[in-house]
Amino acid sequence: MATVTRINVTPVKGLGLQHPDEVELTARGVEANRRYYLISGWRLFNGKDHGPLVRIAPHAENGALSLRFPGGREVEGEVELGEAVTTNFWGRRVTGRLVRGPWADALSDYAATALQLVRTDEPGAGCDVHVGTLLGRASCERLGAELGAEVDGRRFRMLFELDGTGAHEEDAWGRVRIGDAVVRMAGPVPRCAVTTQDPDSGVRSLDTLAGIKSYRGLREGGTLDFGVYFDVEEPGRVRLGDPVEPL
Repeated sequence: MATVTRINVTPVKGLGLQHPDEVELTARGVEANRRYYLISGWRLFNGKDHGPLVRIAPHAENGALSLRFPGGREVEGEVELGEAVTTNFWGRRVTGRLVRGPWADALSDYAATALQLVRTDEPGAGCDVHVGTLLGRASCERLGAELGAEVDGRRFRMLFELDGTGAHEEDAWGRVRIGDAVVRMAGPVPRCAVTTQDPDSGVRSLDTLAGIKSYRGLREGGTLDFGVYFDVEEPGRVRLGDPVEPL
């Protein structure tokens, strides 16, 4: 039986991942996941723009936010919201408010470009068009065989990584029980250049896109797919080691 082997979340979109032992899935997904995001001007800014963002370790709890930068510098404080903004998330309008405080200047210095930090108005809005994603590690192994290299599942920044599946078995699922929750698969995830970057350094290290194309080809519309989206039908808690059962 398939099981949950790793959970990947981050309070700030594009920054370093956290790996909790359990999360609560609601209709909005994991509500604290990607609650904050970055903009340059009024445009979304993420790992495609500056891969080493993944080296920043974020932590958000009880209205406070801390960012730990490489070298040990930590910027923290209580979150105070400012001006309302609307950001284009690949054709989807996401509303939020600028975050006042020391974080924007620290992030701007790190990325060598003027950045602002935004908190979404609605929990879950900073994720993709669907609230969650999952990927079997066997799919990463299949891609690794194509590339002649180990493929770390963190490259794909999926909410759930699974053990015990066949390669790309998840592509064919419909309704699935994951721990205490029931989800419905919502189609393939199109991949971008972020997956070519090392998940610890953010430096390009492996041509995952060429590997995916070589054996999976292009979907109609020209996208390279790897992993699947889901939406939540029945909320519930999901823990490491929980069974994943197609229904």
